[in-house]
Amino acid sequence: MKVLSVNVGMTREVEFRGKLIKTSIFKKPVEGRVMVRRLNIDGDGQTDLAAHGGEHRAVFVYQADSYQYWREVLKRPELYYGQFGENLTVEGLADKDVCIGDRYAIGTAIFEVTQPRVTCYRVGIALGVPEMPSLLVSHKRPGFYFRVIQEGEIGVGDPIEKVADGPEHMNISEVDALLYLNNHPKEQLQKALKIPALSHGWQQSFQDLLQSAEAGINAGNTGLSGVYGRPLAWLGYRSFIVQRASHETSDIDSFELRPEDGKPLAAFLPGQHIAVRLPAGADKKLLTRMFSLCGTQGANTYRIAVKREQAGIVSEYMHTHLQAGDRVEISAPMGDFILQEDQHPVVLLSAGVGITPLLGMLHAIESSCPGREVWWIHSARNSANYPFLKEVEETGMHLSHFHPVKVFSRPAAEEQMGIQYDIQGHLDVTALNNLKLPPGSYFYLCGPTGYMSAITGALQSLGIPGEQIKTESFGNAGIENPVASPPHLPEDNSGTGPLVNFTKSNISFNWSSRFNNILEAAEACDIPVSWSCRVGVCHRCESSLLDGKIQYNPTPLDPPATGRLLICCSLPVTDIELDL
Repeated sequence: MKVLSVNVGMTREVEFRGKLIKTSIFKKPVEGRVMVRRLNIDGDGQTDLAAHGGEHRAVFVYQADSYQYWREVLKRPELYYGQFGENLTVEGLADKDVCIGDRYAIGTAIFEVTQPRVTCYRVGIALGVPEMPSLLVSHKRPGFYFRVIQEGEIGVGDPIEKVADGPEHMNISEVDALLYLNNHPKEQLQKALKIPALSHGWQQSFQDLLQSAEAGINAGNTGLSGVYGRPLAWLGYRSFIVQRASHETSDIDSFELRPEDGKPLAAFLPGQHIAVRLPAGADKKLLTRMFSLCGTQGANTYRIAVKREQAGIVSEYMHTHLQAGDRVEISAPMGDFILQEDQHPVVLLSAGVGITPLLGMLHAIESSCPGREVWWIHSARNSANYPFLKEVEETGMHLSHFHPVKVFSRPAAEEQMGIQYDIQGHLDVTALNNLKLPPGSYFYLCGPTGYMSAITGALQSLGIPGEQIKTESFGNAGIENPVASPPHLPEDNSGTGPLVNFTKSNISFNWSSRFNNILEAAEACDIPVSWSCRVGVCHRCESSLLDGKIQYNPTPLDPPATGRLLICCSLPVTDIELDL
């Protein structure tokens, strides 16, 4: 076993689907000795740190044998070392032989194997084969990452000496298949979780899969999609009765909904939402809108709150016509804006009716972890426009480390700073910094688009890592990229196929065959979506299918659970409604 090539490459811009993206996938061989440091090889760039880089993904390794394999399978004899994005091209170290936790000495450095390659569309760009992320998994030739145990110099020709065996003896192909393919045996998951060297991300994925297996949930892949990737409690819509309608503020009403059939309610995760469908407007056309669940878990009703919007057909109808005893149709709870179950301090930031998913989180903390440190920061005009104020204060009394902060933009004449409210004006980076929020906090945000953009930017400027900022927004604007256009109909809206309804964005249009998949249609509408592989492997694009039927092309390696879909490889067969 020896090193055949050391490859590096810095960040560069390339065109992808009509846009410029940054990537470091393009590596070229270098001569001489190269210094390997804890996080990287000298002269090498790491652009997408969410998928590459860091202590457990410092050096990527690929085998000369796999190059020869792909030259034959792809009929590409010109493939050169470094083209798969690897830092080290090696003789030996086959994926079926190398195990997580194995250690190797190369030159004066020592390395430890931590995980297989993460599926990413960029390897498809480098090779000119879009399906490559899927092929690497299905052909069991992913390659793997090293962690640097001892920094040192390496070079071409250096022998590779194994100096330690990893515990459990689980090889790279086996571990890769356990996550990405459609078989996740409980005993194999337990075995993988005993390996200390396995990277944190893969440990979390296997923990999520194990929890699903122990709960008897075998459909879908929660290791890739998280707990919100579990099957929906029901498909389509169920009839519910309005049990109670209440005025919370001058422009916000709440509604408690119970199942018409009297069957028990399905549990929901704190922060999730439902789709509500009802006949609104002059023509009584069925319209669908999303509303966060803001009640307590385990109750016999779902509670939502609705702000009366100008020109809002559905909200106007609900405020003026919907009353106790009326019937509505709702979807099962869904969504990935959920409270994480851990002991980190949590900061819940909201404005206006954005309070609703965070109120659900607050009740969940009261029920399951009342000792957790909670900062509750809500922005409103004044007390009269603060929905659920009394409920928040009463709930906070049951928490041992509760810190409420009221931000009023237009306090009433009788309201005094330090008594009825804490900050006057609008929340900004200075005010946030002055609060001295505890380090390691996780931040959950919901509110109008301008508020979300401003607070997200303020938190980032204070050095809060992106993975500690969780956001939720509804309506015709996404906060993932504040400078992007708000969602809109496709420029060429001449399709005659099934009706596609991006419910969360309030966008509907007839399908056009010029789209290869639903992801492309969402991008044409500037709807914020997450994705990585674009070929049905990584599940980053997984969403909820509220209604309708789809078909896959290509078929995912591990299909999602009932009521879920991968938009990167699916097409509508009938009219569909999506949680996007």
